Amino acid sequence: MTDSEGMAEDATVAPALAAPQTPTQDLANAHDPALDPAPVTVAPVTAAPAADQAPVTLAPRRRRRWPAFVLAAVVILALAAGLVVWAPWVVPPVLRPTGLAAGPSTDNSIAFHWSRPATGPLPDKYLILGQGMKAATVAGTVTAYRQAGLTPASNYQYHVVAVRGGKRSPQSAVLILSTLTPPVSAARLQGSWQVYVKNFVGPRASGYITWQVTPACAVGPCDVMVHASSSSHFDFTMKLTRAGAAYSGHTVTNLGPCGSGANAIPDPVTLKVQIRVNAAIGQNLVWAASSFAGTIVGTTQYVSNSAGGYCNAGTVKASLNGSPG
Repeated sequence: MTDSEGMAEDATVAPALAAPQTPTQDLANAHDPALDPAPVTVAPVTAAPAADQAPVTLAPRRRRRWPAFVLAAVVILALAAGLVVWAPWVVPPVLRPTGLAAGPSTDNSIAFHWSRPATGPLPDKYLILGQGMKAATVAGTVTAYRQAGLTPASNYQYHVVAVRGGKRSPQSAVLILSTLTPPVSAARLQGSWQVYVKNFVGPRASGYITWQVTPACAVGPCDVMVHASSSSHFDFTMKLTRAGAAYSGHTVTNLGPCGSGANAIPDPVTLKVQIRVNAAIGQNLVWAASSFAGTIVGTTQYVSNSAGGYCNAGTVKASLNGSPG
């Protein structure tokens, strides 16, 4: 079969050819420069166009830009994250102080500490609130506080408030601290006392006398002066020397004459007092005695006068129980 016959038999291909074919022409070997395809300006095409087909110009291929899109997305996300972490117009909250814990205490001081903020900037300062009132201010870099000049054996409540830029945090949880309780022997004996006196040797009698006790020192326990008075004229002044919780002293006083009228004879009495403080309380910054007990002994000598009057020697002993008042 010749090429012309093949062309004639294929009715679907013939109309697609642009020019009639010569039956004797060898299409496989013939070369017509006019039929050469126009040069292509882009990447070469592997399949050459048909001899009679019009030249085809291919559109240039576009390079994919996925890496650029991914890089832009990463940059945007990074910027967004940066704005979240560092945004000067977003003010971090002033965090409530936590972790309050007691430190060492004495009979007139307490100490405690707390934790720094878990996140965010430090506060400018901390306010220390004691008993609901401002007790002190410390710098924001300080996380401990000590207060002195307190009453012994007493409880104190504290809160801490953080302050930054003029704004306050909520108050911390309350912390209750106690000053130490000194021994009774360290109590200060002072002030006004009501002393109950009850005889247990001598005439049966009892009653109250008032003691005004004045320490010889400005602070702490020490020797005292006692000024005693009563409605029955049982008045005297005596120095009591301290030895721990015990006090003792003696004095000579005139409680009254022996006899009356022209026959009255001066009758001096030697008084000896021994007491021991048996309780104390913290009061107005002082560890003060709150109770004592002891004895008082009065001794008189034999006395007489030229008129034949006399008074026998005698001894009276009484118990003492004192309380402030």
